[in-house]
Amino acid sequence: MTDKQTSPAVTVTLESGPTGSGSIDDMELLYARRALDRFRTRLGRQGLLDLLAADIEEGNNFLRECARTSGGEFHAGTTVLQTRGLTSSEFLEWMDAAFAGDDSRPLLAAHPEHYVMGTDDIGARVVENIGPHVASFYMGGWGTAAMAWADNAPELLPESEFPRKMSSNLFLEDGTVVGRALIQFGDTAEGFTANLTVYFPTSCPQDVLDHHLRHYAVEFRNWIVAAAEAHA
Repeated sequence: MTDKQTSPAVTVTLESGPTGSGSIDDMELLYARRALDRFRTRLGRQGLLDLLAADIEEGNNFLRECARTSGGEFHAGTTVLQTRGLTSSEFLEWMDAAFAGDDSRPLLAAHPEHYVMGTDDIGARVVENIGPHVASFYMGGWGTAAMAWADNAPELLPESEFPRKMSSNLFLEDGTVVGRALIQFGDTAEGFTANLTVYFPTSCPQDVLDHHLRHYAVEFRNWIVAAAEAHA
């Protein structure tokens, strides 16, 4: 069992009691996920949007101001994940089906700060935390004229090594572009590498960018695990 650190000077160790493996942290995570799923289910999509309306307005205003004061300039950060036991094709097949399906629960379950995911009249909508701010934004797909930035991005990796690429603008309901995403996948002998780049306006604080790199690590790890379980 793993020690649970409760203060700089105190540790608590699980010596006996529950059957099965896992630390106290593992148990707490299980219960936290179960409770969160219950609240999401009970509130439903519109209930969550109503509950978070004031937070969304504040978060969107923050991102809109960052975009205005950055003059169209962005800074980037990248999270790299290494997967064994699953190919990028298998993962992306699951991911495409999850985003296209009517059941948003697999998408929401990947991160505690996923509140709404799905499609409405404007497009693919995401309500989640951007740093400490709750924001509601849309994702524009690869191949449109607005995606020309991705073809020249310094973070673009060689096609021969990372042949599967997806990019998107992140924009508010009024069309303001408040971020970008470039995700690239390359197979390895044991699985695949995911190179996950996010861009925010240059006037966004560094901690907002750092937060999203951690956000990527959590959500993609959980999506990859869900894809592997479905594939098995």
